[in-house]
Amino acid sequence: MTTTAIPVTTRKDWSSDQEVRWCPGCGDYSILAAVQMMMPDLGVRRESTVFLSGIGCAARFPYYMNTYGLHSIHGRAPAIATGLATSRPDLDVWVISGDGDALSIGGNHLIHALRRNVRVNILMFNNQIYGLTKGQYSPTSEVGKVTKSTPFGSFDTPFNPVSLALGAEATFVARTHDMDRAHMQETFRRAHEHNGASFVEVLQNCNVFNDGAFEKITGKEMRSNMLIPLVHDQPIVFGAEGEQRGVAQRADGGLEIVSIGEAGPAGLLVHDEKRDDPGLAFALSRLARGPYEPTPIGVFRAVERPEYGTQMSQQIVQTQEKRGLGDIAALLRSGSSWTVE
Repeated sequence: MTTTAIPVTTRKDWSSDQEVRWCPGCGDYSILAAVQMMMPDLGVRRESTVFLSGIGCAARFPYYMNTYGLHSIHGRAPAIATGLATSRPDLDVWVISGDGDALSIGGNHLIHALRRNVRVNILMFNNQIYGLTKGQYSPTSEVGKVTKSTPFGSFDTPFNPVSLALGAEATFVARTHDMDRAHMQETFRRAHEHNGASFVEVLQNCNVFNDGAFEKITGKEMRSNMLIPLVHDQPIVFGAEGEQRGVAQRADGGLEIVSIGEAGPAGLLVHDEKRDDPGLAFALSRLARGPYEPTPIGVFRAVERPEYGTQMSQQIVQTQEKRGLGDIAALLRSGSSWTVE
């Protein structure tokens, strides 16, 4: 049996003929560019790639990819992706969602896709606002946020998307941001390589309804002292030269930011993304109380667990070998009760 070689492609091959229509200056443009530029390096076929989305500004993404795609309904993209990924394991399935789409009406679908470990790549654009519907507060908006739907300020405790994914037992969890194309591409590539559900939070600026939400940590002059890169098997350090700090674990198990000079290299926490217990990854996700304190970025967790679609296929084969093929016509015409042996 011969296998046809995967053709060499460029960004142009992965870009559709549709006019990209987001607000000028929106962070979605840079995310789209990062994905389109990355796809040729993955060694995959356009006809074997699917982008699914729900509702929201981010959900326009499938229109701009020259692949198969589906713009589904609000919050339901992970459910549709689950069906597609389990029935067609030969496909690469990507889910594009926003913080409102994924964590509000779609929260239930998201956590179950993650806990089941379905082989889908979920990119969640987090701008801490509802953009498409013109500026209402979202599940990630900070306490006190004044919007059209919270004119006196929100008192809802916001979700921490990385913490939520880790709590749902996701096997791959990462964070990146729209101001660093190279970091986005490396993070998305890692997510694609993972055999199971991958979840990536992308900090994304909405320059119309929530401009500068992440500027204190992603601004060009701020990044070195405010973004904490997570590198597997390496001490967690950050900061400009001469101002370097690190992350250490206290005696009570909690994490804190320390001066490298005071703690010493031996006192720093070594990042372990492959640690089966998600406790330390969860603690890292809680290190910053909001996007105004030093914030970890990169891969929090990347562990192996049986993939849902593979297990389902194996179960079907084993059942057929044991019981043979079923009779659908007989089932449809049977009574209202049955016996399970």
